[in-house]
Amino acid sequence: MGVLDRFRLDGRVALVTGGARGLGQVFADALASAGASVVLTARELEPARLAAERLHRREGVPTLGVAVDVTKSGEVDTLVAKTLDTFGRLDILVNNAGINIRGPIDGLKETDFDEVIATNLKGPWLVCRAVAEPMKRQKWGRVINVSSMLGEVALAERTPYCASKGGLTLMTQSLALEWAQTGINVNALCPGFFATEINKVLLENPVTRAAFVAKVPMGRWGEPEELGPTIVFLASEASSYMTGATLIFDGGYTAQ
Repeated sequence: MGVLDRFRLDGRVALVTGGARGLGQVFADALASAGASVVLTARELEPARLAAERLHRREGVPTLGVAVDVTKSGEVDTLVAKTLDTFGRLDILVNNAGINIRGPIDGLKETDFDEVIATNLKGPWLVCRAVAEPMKRQKWGRVINVSSMLGEVALAERTPYCASKGGLTLMTQSLALEWAQTGINVNALCPGFFATEINKVLLENPVTRAAFVAKVPMGRWGEPEELGPTIVFLASEASSYMTGATLIFDGGYTAQ
């Protein structure tokens, strides 16, 4: 097998939560371009269905759009069952679905904290639990938990988000140890400041946008498409000896 052949995903089936927009859409596109069949999810069926159809037309690979709330175990179990019924296997999981509710702690509601933790931490845990049996059975799997550089360093007024992403990074390491002998690799991808919908409120304010850029050594926000090759690496044979890793992709922010 040649070096570039190790990045190919032909015959693999990938599941990308939150894959209908933002970074999830970039991840789904990248995996499909490497040959994988892709299941992508959104909270509502129509965005998921339309995104899956668009991806099929663009890359020619089989796709499936599914509506799921990753905080609900029954819906997660149904999602995995539907993936297996449709494609017969599940090789790659990208836990990407996530939210952010910003604000000072005394200005946030308890329900704000609960919602962020449920989506960003409980959700990935539920999906990992659901894919355990099929991945163990085939003795091969790649799990990529999309954490954040804010699971490594903090910003003010991000207590729910930082708590969720710090927890997700450590959950990744724990699961990597648990599954190390099973053929399933588990790694965390930690993006920095990327120009996506979740950061819309920051991007639309020229003052805050410039303030964040000033803190990034490379002097710019990341472009979502820059993460595509990295997700293919983590999903492929190219990362066969890599598990429990935290891969930070932040323009040098956390190196300071």
